[in-house]
Amino acid sequence: MSDLIVEDVTNLLDDSEVQRILAVMAHPDDVDFGAAGTVAGWTDRGIEVAYLMVTDGDAGGFDDGVTREEMAELRREEQRAAAKCVGVSDVRFLGYPDGRVEVSFDLRRDIARVIRQVRPDRVLMPSPERNYERIYPSHPDHRAVGAAALDAVYPDARNPYAFPELLADEGLEAWTAREVWLSGGPVVDHYVDITDRFDRKVNALRAHASQTAHMGDGLLEMLRGWLGGNAAAAGLPEGRLAESFQVIDTA
Repeated sequence: MSDLIVEDVTNLLDDSEVQRILAVMAHPDDVDFGAAGTVAGWTDRGIEVAYLMVTDGDAGGFDDGVTREEMAELRREEQRAAAKCVGVSDVRFLGYPDGRVEVSFDLRRDIARVIRQVRPDRVLMPSPERNYERIYPSHPDHRAVGAAALDAVYPDARNPYAFPELLADEGLEAWTAREVWLSGGPVVDHYVDITDRFDRKVNALRAHASQTAHMGDGLLEMLRGWLGGNAAAAGLPEGRLAESFQVIDTA
């Protein structure tokens, strides 16, 4: 069975054409809920994947005895541990305040900087659009990061005259990312069968113990229901599990 299930995407980059991928997400655990199985497949193929978390997730958790500073440190550690489960070692944080992310020139510049540093062929990010059928992916931070990251891909990172200080002060040449994958949005045109990497996705999510430990076996039930629904929508046989995306040609 093919690993990739494509519905309506044209000009999709083959993974053999991709050397580096950057995932830009709002919070620790976002990439693992949305795409950990897909990321594991990329790293298995020898693709370098880097994570950029805009916040440290300091507004998360359920323990009033943990300070927000302690929570931020804990969640950074959890994200690094989760990344190892799927073959990622490059994990970066911007330190924006959790729950208060806005699309700003500063955020666009900070993301564009990392795009120029990593020089990815593909960028994974949250959808900037609200999903009314599944509201949870549409956290305001997710939508703000998706909008800022898409602006950073086009036009900021590729335009040498956008944020000229990145070149003048930091020596970062302009870079064009050729493809964007959006996660959690209302439009889906591409599915990835992750059945054989489901355990690694679960391990990555369990590494975020401050966010998932209280769910117990409910985490597995939730994931199987959600990912099984994706697989059914993709036309996969019963029992398969899939992650879903919208793919945009940004070359």
